[in-house]
Amino acid sequence: MDLPTELVPLTDEQRALLDLCREFGVREIRPVAREIDEADTVTPWALWRTAAAAGITDFMLPTAYGGGGATDVFTQCLVQEELGAADAAIGNLLTSNGFFADPVLELGTEAQKERWLRPLTGPNPPMTALAVTEPGVGSDSAAITTRAERTSGGYRLTGQKAWISNGGVAEYYVIFATVDPGRRSKGVTAFLLTKDGLTFGPPMRKMGQRAITNTEIFLDGVFVPEEDRLGDEGRGFHGLMRTFEISRTVLAASATGLARACLDLATSYARDRVQFGKPIIEHQAVAFRLADMAAKIEASRLLTWRAAKRLDAGLPCAAESAMAKLTASETAMFCSWAAVQTLGGWGYSREFLAEKWMRDAKLEEIEEGTSDIQRLIISRFLP
Repeated sequence: MDLPTELVPLTDEQRALLDLCREFGVREIRPVAREIDEADTVTPWALWRTAAAAGITDFMLPTAYGGGGATDVFTQCLVQEELGAADAAIGNLLTSNGFFADPVLELGTEAQKERWLRPLTGPNPPMTALAVTEPGVGSDSAAITTRAERTSGGYRLTGQKAWISNGGVAEYYVIFATVDPGRRSKGVTAFLLTKDGLTFGPPMRKMGQRAITNTEIFLDGVFVPEEDRLGDEGRGFHGLMRTFEISRTVLAASATGLARACLDLATSYARDRVQFGKPIIEHQAVAFRLADMAAKIEASRLLTWRAAKRLDAGLPCAAESAMAKLTASETAMFCSWAAVQTLGGWGYSREFLAEKWMRDAKLEEIEEGTSDIQRLIISRFLP
């Protein structure tokens, strides 16, 4: 299922980047997707390094720091859909340094950007992580309890983070803490840390999206120098909300890619599988299910592109990114179900990737704000 690029003509650079990602997906990602999923809590370093050598892990970073320069959200969404069509879990891992970079670009000084972003563009870049979630704090980011207490020359961070993607394997972290719990969002402040001094729990065993390792992080008075505070005190929440608008839009593209893979597999199978004397795609029940998949994918993609274009234009985008993320994540879940249903017993088997994609899709309805939270955000903008 091709991108409808007649609606938004692509530049030669965008087409070349998409061709690169499409070929990489076929040659490098899809053949190891099952193996990485079965490995569960093992980070696929070999694939990470291969992707870095191809320019996929830093394509979204500014050229000023050695990156590929595709800093617009629209191009990032094009790439993320293509990678998601190969394997959403792996695609999200390979572009995860972009999530770390967003708050640095939004809040950081020039010196911080140079120090923390340039190493991500080298031939062997480290992985990075962004730490917000806590055991008692999920969607309500303003309720962060990890404390940042002033001390001579900087701050001491004390608290616990949970479900941190790339936890333990990342070298660099943006950690959100509060300088004043009573002020909720106005106390939230961001800090840049290396993994030195951090303590991690064991990798969490998950239902899906196993290419990315998740752990808890324990902070016991970890010292952070003043120069590693990211933005002013109390500005962390602003940077986080901006990051969420971007990440929700990019994740919507990833979910759209996952849904697209499900449709491609289901359609191919339905054309080959014969029952009652004809291919099952000629049976109305199956044909209508495939049609619903196609329609939902197109709607998801267009909502995602709309949000991306608004972000690139500097327009408010909280509702639009929430709409894109809500629609695309629920489309991914529907399409993965529909693929399994179309393949029948084979869909339930590990002979095909449909059952993996169904497990992967569920996270799209949870991460970066659940579907309930997306609906809450959208409802606040109703006239």
